[in-house]
Amino acid sequence: MAHSLSAKKRVRQNEKSRVINRGRKSMIKTQLKHFDAALEEGDMAKASEQFILLTKRLDKVAATSTMHKNTAARIKSRMARRLNTAKAK
Repeated sequence: MAHSLSAKKRVRQNEKSRVINRGRKSMIKTQLKHFDAALEEGDMAKASEQFILLTKRLDKVAATSTMHKNTAARIKSRMARRLNTAKAK
């Protein structure tokens, strides 16, 4: 258990940021599920729309240091590849 005032404050700050970060990561996972569902349905217009929303949200989350910028870029790249292969078929 933290004893000093600064350590106690750090514990409070960490708890707040943990809750915020979990919400942001959950939002990304939900958006990924929407994108996957649109691809499964074969609706390319909806999938493209969901991809745009996904990239926006990934960029926002990466900008706040919840997720590393390269991780967000990797997810965007993989989803773009999936979208392009689905469109080609």
